[in-house]
Amino acid sequence: MPKATAKQTSQLSDSTEAASKKESEAQTSIGRMLGILDLFTPAAPVRPVSDLVNYLGTSRSTSYRYIKALHEAGLIEAVANGKYVLGPRFVEFDRQIRMSDPLYKAGGKILRQLVKRTGHSALLCALYRDSVMCIREDLSEGSPPNLFSRGQRRPLFSGAASKVILPYVPPHRLRSIFQQHQRTIARAALGTDWQGFREKLAAIRKDGFVVSHGEFNQGVFGVSAPVFNAEGLAVGSVGIAGGEDRLERKNLPAYCNEVVKAGQMLTEAIADAGDELILPPRAFGSVPSR
Repeated sequence: MPKATAKQTSQLSDSTEAASKKESEAQTSIGRMLGILDLFTPAAPVRPVSDLVNYLGTSRSTSYRYIKALHEAGLIEAVANGKYVLGPRFVEFDRQIRMSDPLYKAGGKILRQLVKRTGHSALLCALYRDSVMCIREDLSEGSPPNLFSRGQRRPLFSGAASKVILPYVPPHRLRSIFQQHQRTIARAALGTDWQGFREKLAAIRKDGFVVSHGEFNQGVFGVSAPVFNAEGLAVGSVGIAGGEDRLERKNLPAYCNEVVKAGQMLTEAIADAGDELILPPRAFGSVPSR
């Protein structure tokens, strides 16, 4: 087979570089377009089209092309006076998740049992992008109005539902987290140095649960235990939460036992769902087994 000439090699290199650049630009464009969705928040659920165009920072024709694509996909919806809200497609997606997510489906009966046995609201959370998201709740009578609820996220250092997952983050990722958030970790009473941080997490791992008081929402206590998938990887947490004014301290050890049992039951339910439904951790990739 004849060898390629220097000119042919150069042309091939230029072609490869051009294709790589085009792919990178396409990915950037998609990311910019989808980033529009982050503009819609509970504090700002309605956005004028000018906000969307200003965020994109592209030409008006390109901006309107992106907006049209999101609108046609049902991800945003036009309302009066050239304003937009999140679209109905998200409701459809939410229904599909409720019907198919093994963690969500397994949690229903177990959360109801937790409410019945403890008298407090039960919460199921999942790892999501360096945070914890509530994916299901079963509320008891008299629940505080500011209780963590489906779709809300919180940082990994605040509250029992988050802290109980930290010991199962991969060591290399854990060190990076500590370096980036050392002050926050210290304020959360999780250690003022790397060794202290590791010791705190080792103690949590040994206990198998975390109890918190007013860390995320004032006047709310929480008790949480980790949940693992069929491969022994931490995917979230389950627990109870309620008003401090309704907490009988003498019952706290019993609550912890019930929460740990709920975590074990959820872990078993996920394993029984079958290998094709194994849930990967949604934030950190591989997590060491228990």
